[in-house]
Amino acid sequence: MEPGALAVLVEEAGQESLFFAEHTHIPAARTTPYGDGRELPRKYWHTHDLFVTLTAAAVATSRLRIGSGVCLVTQRDPIITAKQVASIDVLSGGRLEFGVGAGWNREEMENHGTDPRTRMALLRERVEAMKQIWTQDEATYHGQHVDFDRIWSWPKPAQRPHPPVLVGGSGPTVHERVLAFGDAWFPNHAPSVIERARDLRARADRPIDLMVMGAPADPRVLEQYEQAGFRRVVHWLPSHPRGPVERALEQWESAIADLHGE
Repeated sequence: MEPGALAVLVEEAGQESLFFAEHTHIPAARTTPYGDGRELPRKYWHTHDLFVTLTAAAVATSRLRIGSGVCLVTQRDPIITAKQVASIDVLSGGRLEFGVGAGWNREEMENHGTDPRTRMALLRERVEAMKQIWTQDEATYHGQHVDFDRIWSWPKPAQRPHPPVLVGGSGPTVHERVLAFGDAWFPNHAPSVIERARDLRARADRPIDLMVMGAPADPRVLEQYEQAGFRRVVHWLPSHPRGPVERALEQWESAIADLHGE
């Protein structure tokens, strides 16, 4: 399904949000392993541009929140990305959720000139620099990886101070990134997520939203996340034509109904 039609389908089903993944490309010669060593699914290199997709989803809907799940900020210029984020947030009426991540495919990021060894520091500086651009009439940022002096950039986001920054990832240092520059933690579904979320909130000195992506259509799993205080649980839909997508969405709706005893 194309993203506008998909967004309409999801909104009409009463869902709260729709997220899109990002990969600019996948290197044909790759040594970075995927997941548990399985073959990388074809859908990873058959994706529209993230921000074009978000725009298509935004203009086709009126209530649905749209988001990046996640934007590979380490592969993007922060000044351009800040303008894209702000523009879509304004044009959607403040409905953008900005999920960010450092990426896992080392060859992919190297093709963008990013050193995998410093990608976490790069991610932090680029997000911090974008926050300056979104919130300051005249923005300046000086870091080790990002450096610019006195720039003007409009529009500013519709949401104040900026769209929510959802930090993806499940690595050992992800909580440091959430606490440093995130509004929420947005990891992939895994058995350890709930326990790690408790630890994150115990360390935080401000409210941190909890959300998870890739959860199965299982009311028992949904109940565990609900009881643990997760505000948003996201389920993958297949990259297929309308029929399989509708069936998958119906299964997801049924799991939610079972959770609530409907």
